Amino acid sequence: KEFQSEHYLNNWLQSLFNALQPDLEGKTLVVGGDGRYWNHVAIQVIIKMAAANGVKKLLIGQNGILSTPAVSAIIRATKSFGGIILTASHNPGGPDEDFGIKYNNSSGGPAAESVTGEIFKFTESLSEYKIANLPDVNLSELKEHSFDGGFTVDVIDSVAIYEETLRKVFDFESIANFLSRKDFKLTLDALNGVAGPYVTTIFKQLGVQDEALQHATPKEDFGGLHPDPNLTYASTLVDRMYSGEYDFGAAFDGDADRNMVLGKNFFVTPSDSLAVIADYAQECIPYFKSGLQAVARSMPTSAAVDRVAKEKNLTLYEVPTGWKFFGNAMDYYESQNTPNMICGEESFGTGSDHVREKDGVWAVLAWLSILSFVNKDTKEGELISVAEIVNKHWKKYGRNFYSRYDYEQVDSDSANKLMEHLVSLQKDLEGKKLGSFEVQTADEFEYKDQFDNSVSSHQGIRFLFTDGSRIIFRLSGTGSTGATIRLYLEQYESDESKFQQETKDSLKELV
Repeated sequence: KEFQSEHYLNNWLQSLFNALQPDLEGKTLVVGGDGRYWNHVAIQVIIKMAAANGVKKLLIGQNGILSTPAVSAIIRATKSFGGIILTASHNPGGPDEDFGIKYNNSSGGPAAESVTGEIFKFTESLSEYKIANLPDVNLSELKEHSFDGGFTVDVIDSVAIYEETLRKVFDFESIANFLSRKDFKLTLDALNGVAGPYVTTIFKQLGVQDEALQHATPKEDFGGLHPDPNLTYASTLVDRMYSGEYDFGAAFDGDADRNMVLGKNFFVTPSDSLAVIADYAQECIPYFKSGLQAVARSMPTSAAVDRVAKEKNLTLYEVPTGWKFFGNAMDYYESQNTPNMICGEESFGTGSDHVREKDGVWAVLAWLSILSFVNKDTKEGELISVAEIVNKHWKKYGRNFYSRYDYEQVDSDSANKLMEHLVSLQKDLEGKKLGSFEVQTADEFEYKDQFDNSVSSHQGIRFLFTDGSRIIFRLSGTGSTGATIRLYLEQYESDESKFQQETKDSLKELV
């Protein structure tokens, strides 16, 4: 309940506005959230404080609803100064659960570390905040509200600009034609998060019926669901997909930037999803028809996409965990008039440079584009399935068996001591054997951004082996309490006869 405590939100907002001054004066900000508990209350505070801090205009999603990728799209389309997003991502919502707030810059992407650092500095020394005496704004009606001093609040359609952005990326007509096949059945689960209005609007236009859209109404507590699209928390979708009734399914997290994709009786790992989309992008997604320029992944994400990059001669970026680290590369290609970059994270995040956030709906439309493309000449009853697409990919590139283990709510001091101990074990390991694996590199990952020369240290402890296998330890900051230690295991397999074995069996020796 800390986020509801007196002055807590006010202090953070004032620190943000201070960090953005003097450039913020007279500018426009986009505001919206995933609809979780306290979203409406927080937005009214933002309105009053923005007015007092020299903001000229706010663009706010109807009912305070905006997905994270939609905020990014609106910032870019309207050339706004930035945006404030109210979300705790894939964490639960409710009076006793999580709430979050973040700032995105004028490119539509998460604020740089230099900005978040400034915000933090102000939070430590703030003695007052500015707030205007304004009435609450009705967020349910599409309307522009004007106040003394030229300050305006425009309540906008939450979906329209984002949908327009996606229509510039994908061939909606081709996808709609594919979805009309009698031998294809789709189901989507929004987990009562903000994805609901987007999938309802967009997929109904593609011909999808209501019954295919599950949990499509945003709720303050997500209807008691945990809005994290994985095999555990999206178990209802998993059960549907393993019933044999559906050919394609997907789930989204609270703010609709993450996604999980499944075929009939088949789970597509996020790392494989990234690699498959990158492999097919130029052939079946109009946005990439001039050629995919680059791919990028977070360091812990499996190296499956690396093999696609090598085959197709694409530039590959390996960055720390956090979508903001993809932003500078995206901005660079856009500045060269050669956008067309695909990025992904193992934590169910995939997207491209059409916006500056990962994008769950984009990922689903990308997969439907692939299915449409590979099935353009197949007869009904001869559908090429998701599983067949992935298996064909493995035959061409090999399979990266991959798993992540999370150790949550660990005492922070103990977690840091463990990481220090692991670093100490890395001395003189190169060339030595750990079991049957020969160590190629043992280091602590440090990222040097070639575009702004920033350096991000302590981004994970890596044990890399000569056969392409990896063991990685990383401290995560996305949990609610304590520290989370993530352990990543990966083993590359080129022997086709072993592609169908269980992941746990393939990784047994690494464990």
